[in-house]
Amino acid sequence: MTSHVALQDLQLGSRTVQYVPISQVPEIDTLPFSLRVLLENLYRQQALRDGDVSSEIESLLQRRVGDGITFYPARVFGQDILGLVMLLDMAAMREGVQNAGGNASLVRPHVPIDVIIDHSLQVDSWANPQAADINLAREYQRNGERFAFLRWCASAFDGVKVVPPGKGIMHQLHIENIGQVVWSKEDQDQTLVYPDSCVGTDSHTPMVNGLGILGWGVGGIEAEAVMVGLPVTIALPAVVGIELKGKLQDGVLPTDLVLVITQKLRELGVVGQFVEFFGESVDELSLGDRGMIANMAPEYGATAVFFPIDQAALNYMRTTGRSEEQIDLVEQYCKVQKLWRDEHTPAPTFDTVITLDLSTIKPCIAGPSNPEDYLPLDQASHDFPAHVEKISGKTYNPERAVPVKGTDIMLRDGDVVIAAITSCTNTANPANMMAAGLVAKKAAALGLRSKPWVKTSLVPGSQVTADVLQRAGLQDSLDILGFNIAGFGCTTCNGGSGPLPAEIVEAIESEKLIATAVLSGNRNFEGRIHANVRAAYLASPALVVAYALAGNLRVDLTQDALGTDPDGNPIYLKDIWPTTQEVNQAIEGAYDRQLFIDRYSELYDGGEPWDALARESDGNYPWEPDSTYIRKPPYFDGLRLTPAPITDLVGMRPLAILGDSITTDHISPSGSISLGTPAADFLQSKGVAQKDFNNYTTRRANHEIVKRATFANIRLRNKIVPGVEGGVTKLMPDGEVMRIFEAAQQYQERHVPLVVIAGKNYGCGSSRDSAAKGPALLGVKAVITEGFERIHRTNLVGMGVLPLQFKEGTNAETLGLDGSETLDILNLAQDVGVRSTVQCRITRADGSQLTVPLTVRLDTTEDVEYWRHGGILPRVWRNYMEQSNAI
Repeated sequence: MTSHVALQDLQLGSRTVQYVPISQVPEIDTLPFSLRVLLENLYRQQALRDGDVSSEIESLLQRRVGDGITFYPARVFGQDILGLVMLLDMAAMREGVQNAGGNASLVRPHVPIDVIIDHSLQVDSWANPQAADINLAREYQRNGERFAFLRWCASAFDGVKVVPPGKGIMHQLHIENIGQVVWSKEDQDQTLVYPDSCVGTDSHTPMVNGLGILGWGVGGIEAEAVMVGLPVTIALPAVVGIELKGKLQDGVLPTDLVLVITQKLRELGVVGQFVEFFGESVDELSLGDRGMIANMAPEYGATAVFFPIDQAALNYMRTTGRSEEQIDLVEQYCKVQKLWRDEHTPAPTFDTVITLDLSTIKPCIAGPSNPEDYLPLDQASHDFPAHVEKISGKTYNPERAVPVKGTDIMLRDGDVVIAAITSCTNTANPANMMAAGLVAKKAAALGLRSKPWVKTSLVPGSQVTADVLQRAGLQDSLDILGFNIAGFGCTTCNGGSGPLPAEIVEAIESEKLIATAVLSGNRNFEGRIHANVRAAYLASPALVVAYALAGNLRVDLTQDALGTDPDGNPIYLKDIWPTTQEVNQAIEGAYDRQLFIDRYSELYDGGEPWDALARESDGNYPWEPDSTYIRKPPYFDGLRLTPAPITDLVGMRPLAILGDSITTDHISPSGSISLGTPAADFLQSKGVAQKDFNNYTTRRANHEIVKRATFANIRLRNKIVPGVEGGVTKLMPDGEVMRIFEAAQQYQERHVPLVVIAGKNYGCGSSRDSAAKGPALLGVKAVITEGFERIHRTNLVGMGVLPLQFKEGTNAETLGLDGSETLDILNLAQDVGVRSTVQCRITRADGSQLTVPLTVRLDTTEDVEYWRHGGILPRVWRNYMEQSNAI
C-alpha cells in the first residue's frame, strides 16, 4: 500500500462519512493497536495536509524505535492549573504579536480545548453534611480571579470550553462524558471521522486510554504548541504487551491490581514507552479497571497505556449516556479500520511481553512516599518501623506518645491523621466505590467508628458517583464514619487536603511524630499530601475506610481487631469485607444510564457564582499589575524576529545537586505555602494574609510565585548543603548558605549562568510546566542528569533549558561534585543535534579541570529547533510574526 491514500465512504444508516483507510496495510495485523492509531494519523496527514510523511510511515511500519513521529491530536484537554497557564500564555502571545505589529487574529486555538476546573478545591470542611457547600464557596472565594480569567477565555477564544468548579475531576469527566472514542469533524459538505485523540495538561491524561482513546500528558508549553496547530513530535516508542491470564480472587479489588502493575512496570522500566494489554483475561477487566490502570501511567513512566476498543467499551459508552448514533459510529468505524478487539483478534507483535496472572493479586497498599512502593497488606504494619527509621533517621519507639491538647488522645508514630477517599483513579471505578460503601455499612452497623484523630473525607470524581452511593443506600453509613461528601474535585491527591486541627498539628510537630495519611489517590510523594504528614500510603477506598477505623499503620488489618461489637466480641476486617458478589449486586442496582444523562446535561452550568464572574474586554485581557494570581508573563518581552546565535554555556554554577527520582513536586511544589518561604514573603509583601495564601498550585499564573516556588519543597535534599532539608543552597564562591531563590537572584545579578545536576528519573511525577518555567526564570541554562522522565524533559526543551545526560557509569558522585565547581558546555554551535554528544569541562575550586562527554537529550529535530529558538513560545511567536508579514 502506498503512503498516498484517498478518502473512503462509510455508510452509517442514512448518513455517509469519510475516513482515511488503514485496514489494508499489510503489516496492520501485527501492529499494536496504539500504533495503529498513530499510523492512521500519519496517513491522514499525508492525505489532507501538505508535506510528505512517507519516511515516518515507513519508520512506524518497520518499528524503528526512536525515530521521530509527528502526531496531530484531535484536541487539547486540561485543568485549571496548567490549562489556565496555557491560555494565559496564549492571551499574552496574542497581545505580544499585536504589540510587535503582527496580526493578532492569527493567535487562536486550532483544535478544540476543554478545561476542567478541578484542581483548586481544598478540604477545609469535613465530616459534616454541609462540607461540600462550604468547600465550594471557599473555592470561589479564594480563586474568583482565576476562574474569571478562564471564563473570559471561553468567550474570547473560539473552541475553548470551560467546565465550572464543583462538577468533578477532569479524568473521570473525560472517560464518562467528554471522550468520544471516534472524532467527527464537519468540513463543508462532508464529515471526516478518525480516532479520538488528545494531549492533556495533566500527567494522568492516559486514563482515557482505558476507553480506547490515545492521549497522554504533556506540559502546558507543549500543549500550547498543539493548540496553535503544531504537531506533537515523539520518538517512536517501544510497545510493551501485558498478557493477562486468570481472574481476581474473591474480595480482591481493582486498586490491588493497579498497585501491583505499577510496581512491576516501574521495575521493568517503561519510561517513554507505550503499554498495551492483551490476552484471554482482558475481558475480566471492567472499563473502570482499565481506566485505573491507564491513569497510573506516569507512576511507572509509560507514555500511554492502551486498551483496544471492544464490546466492553461500547457497553460503557451506553451506560454513561453517549448517544446511540455515536456508539454505532464507534463500532462500525473501528471494525472497518481493524481498531476493534474481540476474542478472535490475533495478538499483535510487541517489543516486550510480560504475563500477569490476575489470580495471584492480593490486597496491598503502597508507600510511604512513592506509588511503586508496593506493600502486601499483611506486611504493611511490620514494615512501618523501617519507614519511620528511614524518614526520621531514628529508631522506631512504639511507646512514644504525645498528648493532644484539650483531649484525652495520645498521638503516636503511624497514627493516620488523614483518611481520604479521593481522586478520579479510584472513584470512577464502581467496584471500588461500592466496596467502600459496603465496608462502611457493615462497620457502622456493628458500632465501629473512625478514630477521633483521623480527618476523613470523600471527594468523588463526578457527581454521578455521589448519586450512585445515595441510590445504593451506602452514603448514610459513610456519613456515620465521617466520610461525608466534601466536594467534587482533585483534593488530597493533589495536595488540597486542607488544614488539620491545630491541636493535632501541635502534637505532631512538638515531637516530630511520623503522622500518616491513607488515600485512594495516585500520588503520595514527599511533602505532597500535607506538610505535617511524613508518610503517605495509597490504598483502595475500602481500605481507606478500614484504616480510618484502625487509626494507625501499626495495626495489622489482616490479623488485628478493629474494635468490638456491643457484646464485646472482636471485629476483624474479614467480618466487614464484602464479597465480589456483594459488590457486583450493589453495582447492578445503583448505576443507571439516566443518571449520567441528567448530570452531564448540566456540565457547563455553574449557576449564579459562575455567571457572576463574566467580564468584558476590548479583545485583550485586562491585566491587573498588582494581582497576586494572574500576571502577564514575561516570555515575549524583548523578543527579536530571529533567534540569537548559539554560544557555549560557560561558567555555570550548580544551583542544586540532587539524587534519584526528583519529582516535579520537589522542583515546583503543589501544596500549601508555608511561612518563611520566598513565596510567602512575596505574598505578605503584597498585603496577602496567611489565611489567603491558598497554595502553590493555584498561584502558577503568577510568574513571580513560580520563581519563588522553584526548589522550595520542604523535603528537598540538596547535596550542596548535606544534612539540610528544604530549598537551600550555597552561594559560590562565597560559600554562604541561603535559600535557593535568593542565591539565584544573586547569581543573576552577577551574570552567572546556572546548572542543575541530578540522578535517575529526574522530573518524574506531574506534567508540571512550572517545574521547567521556574528554573528557566531563575537563570538555569542546563540540567544534567542520569535520566529524565519524558514529560519534564520535553518541558525543559520547551523553555529553552538544555537537557543533558551523563554517560553510563558517570554521575555527580563518581565525579566528586560538591557545588564548588564551574561547568562549561563547549562547541555547542557545532555539536548540538539529535542525541549528539557534547563535552563538559569541569573546573574545580582548586583550579584542576576534567572533561566528560554528555548526551544531548534533544530527541527530535523539532526539539533542536525549539531549543535554538529559546523554547516553544518564542518559536510560535516568530511563526505568527512570519505569517503576519506574509499576508
